Amino acid sequence: MPTYKGRRCRFCQEKVQFVDYKNVASISRFLTKFGKIVPKYYSGNCIKHQKMASNAIKRAREMALIPYIK
Repeated sequence: MPTYKGRRCRFCQEKVQFVDYKNVASISRFLTKFGKIVPKYYSGNCIKHQKMASNAIKRAREMALIPYIK
């Protein structure tokens, strides 16, 4: 499904069913340099995977895998 500026959801292209909070390398690219979660129109994710990614980021923060702020 095309999104803003013709970007496609990275997770849909790779046919990812679940965004795992333990995969820090995958979810850290959806954070700004200040530690904020990147919005859907910048990341290019579909709404389903954007919600999964934001929940995974929040879980990873709670488990101290990634910091709240940088």
